[in-house]
Amino acid sequence: MKLLALETANDQCSVCLMRDQDILFKVLSDQAKMQTQTLLPMIEQGLQHCNLNTEALDVIAFSRGPGSFSGVRINAAVTQALAWANDLPVIGISTLQALAQAAYREHGLMAVTAVIDARMKEVYIANFELDDHGIMQAVDAEQLLSYVDATQHTKFTLVGSGANLLQENTMFTHVKATAEDIATIAMSLAQEKKWVSAEYALPVYLRDNAWKKISEQGKS
Repeated sequence: MKLLALETANDQCSVCLMRDQDILFKVLSDQAKMQTQTLLPMIEQGLQHCNLNTEALDVIAFSRGPGSFSGVRINAAVTQALAWANDLPVIGISTLQALAQAAYREHGLMAVTAVIDARMKEVYIANFELDDHGIMQAVDAEQLLSYVDATQHTKFTLVGSGANLLQENTMFTHVKATAEDIATIAMSLAQEKKWVSAEYALPVYLRDNAWKKISEQGKS
């Protein structure tokens, strides 16, 4: 099973190629707001490195959000285009779940509250615990909440860009999801063929009127 994973839902951009449980290639760019310029060259770099083409892939996985509005949109659009062109199925992975998976990969945390800064004094939040297969699974629904409501929703160790908005001096604000985390989660689903067709490679914003509020978004 050969899987291409893409992650652009935050300020960085990353690509990962995986065959079964083996990572064949991974690359990450920290250039903020540069996903449109870097994503396709990074995909091409990965395919060349592995001596593959898109026709050799079995599935494409992507971070479906929530996260940066433009980043989530770019990820879904590129995934759809590649999947349609090559008749490939897709798997959309929650950015919050991928953030939780990153916390396990980097720090061995087995129960976390994943929090992403959503601006306007709100955060995206959900709680996760590790399952028997090494995958972080949600124990509740992902939500867009005010700081006060999110604090009451917190169950475990806080991780992610929104962590210090809910609790001062948190240790894991630097944790970010990458395509490696998307690939790890998606491969567990791909092996059971839990995927959808390209038309369902849809972004999840949680904020319905994201277009209106983009101009209002300032630093918290």
